[in-house]
Amino acid sequence: MKIASLQPSISIILDRLGRLDALVASTRYCVAAVPALRERPIAVVHDSWSTSAEELLAVRPDLVIASVPYRQESLAEILKSGCPVLALAPHSLSDIEHDIRLIASVVHAVPQGEALIADMRSGIQSVRGLCSQLSEKPLVYCEEWGKPLIHSQLWVRELVEIAGGVFLGQPGAVTSPEAIADANPDVILAAWCGAGDRVPLEKLAARPGWANLPAVRNRRVFCIADELLNTPAPTLVEGLQAIACALHPEIFVTSGAGLRRIANRTAPACV
Repeated sequence: MKIASLQPSISIILDRLGRLDALVASTRYCVAAVPALRERPIAVVHDSWSTSAEELLAVRPDLVIASVPYRQESLAEILKSGCPVLALAPHSLSDIEHDIRLIASVVHAVPQGEALIADMRSGIQSVRGLCSQLSEKPLVYCEEWGKPLIHSQLWVRELVEIAGGVFLGQPGAVTSPEAIADANPDVILAAWCGAGDRVPLEKLAARPGWANLPAVRNRRVFCIADELLNTPAPTLVEGLQAIACALHPEIFVTSGAGLRRIANRTAPACV
């Protein structure tokens, strides 16, 4: 089975399954997310948003695995290539488990897939257990994009709730600075698609009407690395740990890799 992976989530899952040898092509974002790919002589192609039939035909995979986000044009190009395609569109943590099982079955790694899901559940349950009895349930605004403002996806809402928070707004919906100001969140988490950990938190906090938000006044404005929240893969457990540190630093004092707090010269950072 020769696979072309068009999103980092797919390459991460294959890596955790011990099946990177199945890859004949992946994106540059996959290479960034899975350093082991740098040592492998595979083709680098565009992702599910911008791939072309020509580049897929050039590597002749037995299977193209794509995942969100898509465009109609890119899906048409994948189909135009004539390559068999597995198109994933997860929304929830349950969907992501289903996709892991599906990919594991494709590469004949079913036991490894079940073990990977068990590890994810264990990591999630560990955070849930520590947060379930907490009296504070902060209101959390999670931002996936800043122009326009877009709420994070459903699986992020699930992670926020597991970490003892209340998710503000409708997952995936467009919002406005005024709507967020009216909601008065206690915590702001920004994970912009494709931005890594480079969200400009000071500019974000300076939006009109935000100066007096509890999140801004109390310096509870954070950037979580894009790949930890926006990639539907086992790395979401690390994203959950980052969320838990942002919401409850008194408990998760050694957690939070991939978490950056808004700068303040007079106060220490969370991590």
